[in-house]
Amino acid sequence: MKAHSLFPYRLYLVISEDACRGKDMLQVAEQAIQGGVDIIQLREKQLTEPLFLERAKQLRDITEKYGVPLIINDNPRVAALAGASGIHVGNTDTRPTVLRQRAGFEEKLIGYSIEYLKQLENVQTTVSDYLAISPVFSTNTKTDTVTEWGLEGISKIRQLTTKPLVAIGNIHVNNTKAVFRAGADCIAVVSAICGADDPMKAAYQLKNTIEK
Repeated sequence: MKAHSLFPYRLYLVISEDACRGKDMLQVAEQAIQGGVDIIQLREKQLTEPLFLERAKQLRDITEKYGVPLIINDNPRVAALAGASGIHVGNTDTRPTVLRQRAGFEEKLIGYSIEYLKQLENVQTTVSDYLAISPVFSTNTKTDTVTEWGLEGISKIRQLTTKPLVAIGNIHVNNTKAVFRAGADCIAVVSAICGADDPMKAAYQLKNTIEK
């Protein structure tokens, strides 16, 4: 499974304090990187912006140590002030076209969640660096989604775009290979690593499955 030339990351961790279930989020992130995570997104919907920024800066210190990009979910101000590598947005968030015109965002990674096929036809997709297929399979982690894409959905989107595709939604060791075979370039996970007793081992097992 060859990496996409514009998006070489294969294992993407979406992390939050809640997802870590009482474990230290920063420790989980570092252990996950040591296990093979290539890129991390901080997704905190419940925190105040000052606390979100504090967590982002703390996490950035860890990701910089390992040369791993930090992506911020849906908060351009936090992404800018934390010195993050990029931002990820959905249908109802700040549009990628707007973000790309902001000072400091010209070179940042911009990810865009695909919940409808029609999104592939709009300019938001064009200016984004990667597309998240969300969710591939239904999940309790994110309930505000529209389409459960399944493997057929990944294949269909793969036929319609050359953009890097990040698959997310109830992906684990047992279905990882099928997701890549369907056309994904990267898998994003939450519970599979954050909820694991040993995040480093969980990340290692996922990465090893990807690279086999």
